[in-house]
Amino acid sequence: MSSASRGHLCADGQELSVTEYGFLETRELLPKFAGDKSVEKNEDISARLFYKGLRGKEHALDYDEAVVRSALAWLECPRSERPWVLFMPLLFPHCPFQVEEPYFSMYRRDDMPRPTEKGEKTGYEPRYMDVIRQQYGTERATPEIWAEIAATYHGMISRLDDQFGRVVDKVKNKKLWDKTVAMFFTDHGEYLGDHGLIEKWPTGLSDCLVREPLIVGGGGLPASKTNDEMCEMVDIVPTIFQLCGVDEEFPHNGLSLLPTMFENTPHKKFAFSEGGFLLSEEPLLQQAPYPYDIKAGLQHSDTALVGQAISLRSKEWSYIYRLYEPAELYSRLNDPGELHNLAADPEYAPVARMLEGEILRWMVESSNFLPYEKDPRFPTVELESPKEQFRKRVERPMPQ
Repeated sequence: MSSASRGHLCADGQELSVTEYGFLETRELLPKFAGDKSVEKNEDISARLFYKGLRGKEHALDYDEAVVRSALAWLECPRSERPWVLFMPLLFPHCPFQVEEPYFSMYRRDDMPRPTEKGEKTGYEPRYMDVIRQQYGTERATPEIWAEIAATYHGMISRLDDQFGRVVDKVKNKKLWDKTVAMFFTDHGEYLGDHGLIEKWPTGLSDCLVREPLIVGGGGLPASKTNDEMCEMVDIVPTIFQLCGVDEEFPHNGLSLLPTMFENTPHKKFAFSEGGFLLSEEPLLQQAPYPYDIKAGLQHSDTALVGQAISLRSKEWSYIYRLYEPAELYSRLNDPGELHNLAADPEYAPVARMLEGEILRWMVESSNFLPYEKDPRFPTVELESPKEQFRKRVERPMPQ
């Protein structure tokens, strides 16, 4: 979650969005996103699927647990003189897929849903999907392997549920629930075997990656209520502003969710997601060690695989525009797994053209905001006026 012209949630480097402090306990437990250079390369399929499986309970005191314990300690004595925000950036169920008992065995492997497969698909498929399958060798993954990974992933989610539940219980025990709003959300999903893929991709705009949970509770909000309106994560910011009575001082793409939460009013007709790069941006793209080496290397050897893309979703349709590849169109009602690309089907050409027009409308509408006030980051220019510079030249003695 980094800042961008389209109004993402946090500033570049999440530490810039924190004004007080981070860990109160076990500060040394930090995530190793750059990879573990001490690990020898292992071309076993489990390694390329980011699967590590059962871990010992001695590893349960990890980054997430440090965050949760710090939050619980902070809630013992929260600020009372003014409102506060407690932000917990938990990592689970991010890969690598591993968890301790009882979570590892919590879900039966036989109960796991079968991922969608390549052979079920029709119509154009974006190139990155087959390239990843070939480079990672995912055809080696049997249904049993995918079920093992999925069960472990579900166990990681249950661990996260329990950890977040401890924080909610603490808020309630401190008699703060009725005046505290809790929000639960994430930044991306997981392929988890769908389309023969694992993890995510910079221009992966599949439904399983961009349809995310958003749970809001407490603070006098309606309880036990669900809503299927289209929304975007940029809507969180104006929702918080409205909840807190904070005036908006900058333009953005978000729309407060409170009207639809309280009154069931329509929210947005479309939800947009975007990602990717221009071919000219190749030197600036990700460099990463094992096990992210293949993913990073592909972005340099074939940059069009991460070419800019925008997805639009309504309740009926998913449409993906790709700068360097043909478009995608899926029926969300009849094809929730996005297996049948209808974009090139003449019967659906009017739908594809209409949704492409909606993307253009959104790009124009969201591409150029006037600031509410002068941006203090602009440098001060203290040059003499052209008239004053000319006067000095006129008065300067001519060289002999």
